[in-house]
Amino acid sequence: MYTNPHSTNLLLNLGIESLNEMQEMAQDAILNDANVLLLSPTGSGKTLAFLLPIFEMLQDDCKNVQCLILVPSRELGLQIEQVWKKMGTDYKVNVCYGGHSIETEIKNLSNPPAVLIGTPGRIADHIDRGTFSTNNIQTLVLDEFDKSLQLGFHEQMSFIIARLNKLNKRVLVSATSDIEIPKYTRVINPTVLDFIPSEEENSNLSLKMVVSKEKDKINSLFHLLCSLKSEAAIIFCNHRDAAERISDTLNEKGIYSTYYHGGMDQDERERALIQFRNGSVSYLITTDLAARGLDIPEMKHVIHYHLPLKEDEFTHRNGRTARMLASGTAYIIAHESEKKMEYLDYKMPVLNVENSTTLPKAPEFQTIYISGGKKNKLNKIDIVGFFSQKGKLEKGDLGLIEVKDFISFAAVKSKKVKEFLSNIRDEKMKGKKFKIEVARKVVKKEES
Repeated sequence: MYTNPHSTNLLLNLGIESLNEMQEMAQDAILNDANVLLLSPTGSGKTLAFLLPIFEMLQDDCKNVQCLILVPSRELGLQIEQVWKKMGTDYKVNVCYGGHSIETEIKNLSNPPAVLIGTPGRIADHIDRGTFSTNNIQTLVLDEFDKSLQLGFHEQMSFIIARLNKLNKRVLVSATSDIEIPKYTRVINPTVLDFIPSEEENSNLSLKMVVSKEKDKINSLFHLLCSLKSEAAIIFCNHRDAAERISDTLNEKGIYSTYYHGGMDQDERERALIQFRNGSVSYLITTDLAARGLDIPEMKHVIHYHLPLKEDEFTHRNGRTARMLASGTAYIIAHESEKKMEYLDYKMPVLNVENSTTLPKAPEFQTIYISGGKKNKLNKIDIVGFFSQKGKLEKGDLGLIEVKDFISFAAVKSKKVKEFLSNIRDEKMKGKKFKIEVARKVVKKEES
């Protein structure tokens, strides 16, 4: 057991009593070895596995960036930032990514963070502009580097790494094994920590087939969701327009869902995830963008409306369920006309859901939007106090609260929403009148 007193305090801040075996071994390897390759499944705690040793290596007297973490997506970057902030260190962190205001990022970097997280394209842009100094960066983490390679970030990553002249520590992190490490990473003979279980070991995950009689599988999906006893699920499909169409159709049929894909604005993507996280919608229809690197709850059910072309994406999707010691089920909805995937054994149990027609229960919560956040000096305690005292909500009526820079969201029991909004209509929070209303749902934009 790793017992550094500083790290122990950080774990307490995170609400964690102790590290798992992978995290302990990663901690030791990253602190002591120059090159580390960490392979571990989605949901096993890899982020903390590299953030704790990074904290140990930071130097108080250095006022420049000391550690750079490259990520394939903004969502993963924001998630790592969130974990770092929850740890409660005194070291500054910043995230840079495409779609975010570069002027805001340049302003933030004028007071350099100790830990900088970013997507390869945006970090390369900042290095090109000379926005921050690379002279003190000694540690580089490539998180989900296989995904970065898959997305074609070779050129940007090569450009960045070539400018990090003081590096003495390289950490590569992935949930996929058997990846060829590019030469430009300069990772030679790494210490390999492989915690990816063989298929035989992953006995907590069961696979089930739902056979669709129709080529359009929406009715089979509807019956399947009706059979899941109102439990939440993630539904994966291969195309953005399919995600929107499926979500719209389910909503028309009385099943509360939302969609999530890379073509949405960042705030829309975040809003969809918040509503799914807090239980305002029960079903997330998504592309492979949600297969990893997202802060969403453990699922009992993962549904493949379309099968991915590659086996590793199938594995990542399934990684959303049956994590650690929990059990879960992945359902494949198949039509006879579809191409058979080589990675799949089609001799799995077949589930007949045709007779399931009872609609899932409506979500217990609704999401309330608040027109203020951290920059308006609002925090969770302020919101809890206001919602309880002025809104007359009891403890169990208030669910997950998320405070962003300029807006916030709170889950309120559906049956209490109308009365709550009436109670707070003319009230001020911290002496200021904020706009507080039911958050709009993410809906498909009409074609012009």
